[in-house]
Amino acid sequence: MGKKHNLIRALVFGALALTAAGLMAQTASTPTQTFNAAVYLDYRYYLSNAGPVTLKPTDPTTAYLSNQFVFRRAYFTYENKISDNLKFRFRLDADNTANVTGVSVSGTTVTTKTDDKLRPFIKHLYFEWSNFLVKDLTLRVGMIETLTFKLSEERWGYRSVAKTIVDGYKDITGTDIKSTSADIGVSLGTSLSKYVRLNGMVSNGAAYSHAENDQYKKFSANVQIIPVAGFSVVGYADYERLLPKTAYPAETKPAAATYKVDALFDKVKSLTLGGEWFVYKNDLYQTASYVKYDASGWSIFGRYTLVQDKLNAFARYDSYVPNSENRAKDMSLAIFGLDWAPIHSSLRIQPNIWVYSYDDGTQYKPTAASNSDIAFNLTFFLSF
Repeated sequence: MGKKHNLIRALVFGALALTAAGLMAQTASTPTQTFNAAVYLDYRYYLSNAGPVTLKPTDPTTAYLSNQFVFRRAYFTYENKISDNLKFRFRLDADNTANVTGVSVSGTTVTTKTDDKLRPFIKHLYFEWSNFLVKDLTLRVGMIETLTFKLSEERWGYRSVAKTIVDGYKDITGTDIKSTSADIGVSLGTSLSKYVRLNGMVSNGAAYSHAENDQYKKFSANVQIIPVAGFSVVGYADYERLLPKTAYPAETKPAAATYKVDALFDKVKSLTLGGEWFVYKNDLYQTASYVKYDASGWSIFGRYTLVQDKLNAFARYDSYVPNSENRAKDMSLAIFGLDWAPIHSSLRIQPNIWVYSYDDGTQYKPTAASNSDIAFNLTFFLSF
C-alpha cells in the first residue's frame, strides 16, 4: 500500500509541476501591448520686432506670424511584445504640413487645393529581435530610428521644447544637412561590456518621409564608451553616395558624410550636463567658384532639478556654421526655460525663451537688418 501511495503522490506532484510549467510558459509568451501618446502644444510670441529667418514670410512686406497657438507634433505609439525576444512597434506622427486635398482640371490648366490640418503619417514601423543569433545582439528591420541623434536627444531631455542641433539644423539655418530621425533599413546593436556599446545601420538615406530615389545606401555607426559611472562619450559617423548633379560636372562620384561626438556628465546630484559637436561634408556643397564648403556646429546644454519630480531649470547654447567659406552666415541660438509638473508628470508646462544671434543680420533679413531675434514659447507637453 505504501508503494502505491508513493506512486500516486509522485503522479500528482508531476502533474502539478507540468501544469505550473505550462502556465509559466504561457505567461512568458503572452503578448504585452502598450499604447501611449505625446503632444507638443506651443503658445508663441516674438519679443523682438521680427521673427527667425526660417519662419520669414515669402512676401517681405508681410508681418511675421506671432501671437499664435500651434500644435507642433502629436505622436501615437503602439508596441506589442510578442515574446521575450520579439517586439513590434507602430508609431504615428502628425504635424501641420500643407497637404493636397483636391485637384481640378480645366482644359490644360491643373489647379490644386491644399489645407494645413494636423494630419497623421507613419514614423516607425518595425520589428525588434533581441538576442539575435547571440546574446545581447539586437536586430531591427523596417522604418526604424536612426543613430544620428537618438542618444543626444535622450541626453538633452527636452525634445518637447527643441530638437537637438543636428535634428533642427535646417529649421534654424535653412541649410539642409540631410539628417533624419527615422529611415527604412536594418540596424544591429550590442553591448560588448558595461563600458562599450556598438550600433550600426544600413538605410535608404531618403528618410522616412520619402521613397528611395537612387541605388545607393546610407551607412552609419556609433560607439558609446562609459569610462566611469556618470560620464559617457559617443562617436558617430555616416556615409552616403549621392547622385551627381549636372550643375557640378567635376563631381563624378559625389558623397556626403557626417562626423559627430557627444558627451554626457551626470555625476553631480540633480545636475546633468551634455554637449555635441558635428561636421557635415557634402561634395555637392560648392561656391560659385566650385570651392567646397562644410556645415558644422556645436551645442552645450544642462538641466538642474530644483524640486524633485516637480520643477527643473534648463539651458542650452548652439553655434551654427552653415557655410565654412562664408562665415558671415554664422549664427547662434540660446534657449532658457523651466519645466514644471503642477499635477502629474503626464502634464508638463515649459515656458522658454529663444535668443537668435546673427553674425551678419543682412545675410538673413535684408529688409529688416538685425543681429538678434527673441521668441517666447509657452510649451505644453502632454504624455499619456
